[in-house]
Amino acid sequence: MKRLTVAGRLLITALVLGAIFVGYKYFGGQKALDKLAQDQAISTQTDATNAPESLETNSTTSTDSEASDPGQSTPFNYTAPTPVDGKLKGVVELGASGFNSFIIKVDKQKRWSLEKSEFGNSLVTENMATDEDVRIGLKKYIGSMLDYGVSGKEIHFVVSSGAAKAEVTQKITKALKSLNYVVNQVTPEQEGQLALKSVLPAEYQDKAFVVDIGSGNTKISWHEGGKVTALESYGAKYFQEGTDDSKVYQEVSAKAKQIPSELRNTCFIIGGVPFEMAKEVRKGKERYTTLSAPLAYSKLTNAKSKAGVNIYKAVTDATGCKQFVFDWDANFTIGFLLGL
Repeated sequence: MKRLTVAGRLLITALVLGAIFVGYKYFGGQKALDKLAQDQAISTQTDATNAPESLETNSTTSTDSEASDPGQSTPFNYTAPTPVDGKLKGVVELGASGFNSFIIKVDKQKRWSLEKSEFGNSLVTENMATDEDVRIGLKKYIGSMLDYGVSGKEIHFVVSSGAAKAEVTQKITKALKSLNYVVNQVTPEQEGQLALKSVLPAEYQDKAFVVDIGSGNTKISWHEGGKVTALESYGAKYFQEGTDDSKVYQEVSAKAKQIPSELRNTCFIIGGVPFEMAKEVRKGKERYTTLSAPLAYSKLTNAKSKAGVNIYKAVTDATGCKQFVFDWDANFTIGFLLGL
């Protein structure tokens, strides 16, 4: 072997391997492999035929999961009119979840545009705001508006109907009076009417309605017979009072069913939870975002969002409306400014 060349050694090795392979086939090795492959094929076919229902259910669940992905919204083809030679006006809202402020430019024809907005959380309804906290917060918003160019006479304060239920509202009113400002308190009905004034385009008065899902209450409003009808129901913080989801669903449904059928084509919707839903599908900086169906927002898991989605689902099921349009600029306090 030592005298063999490299080529000779390779030739002998190849002959030995060939002999082993022939012997393996001769003694049934290949037949065993073929039999094993055949048995596996039969087993796979049998498993597929007798698959348990749970596997089929898992397949369906996967489809539902994909369906619940908000994805992208359908574009809402409407452009709000812009003001001509408008004037700056500001409003500070004391809501059930804190202070918010808005500066708009509005002309004599009530055409308006949102120039600036600020959202805060003062924990007002949780009674965690001291007198000084309130004064500091209000001064901050007032100073910001003055710096922006709003006249002191054009700065207004509105207490939402939800916040009005809190004991601490008297503390807010007292602080504002000490700063020589007037507090405007609105009822739920007025709030619904003001929400409609800010969000519902004139072109949609005879074919749409408005929903404002706030923390303290929900307002449903629409035009009918030359006047505005506004109804109040539970807000998105109903869970704090231990109220059952089904009870809220039933009451909101009953209110929504009062909307005339001819107005159920489109709903303009605003509020904190609709804001969260719209964020899931907004494209760029569009003013109007069409929301997905309620099932798409199952991933919103915090208590307030889940409660708001329950309210949204109640309105959807009761009206059969397929187009819910969130307005990123509108707010009931802006409706208050438009009514001045």
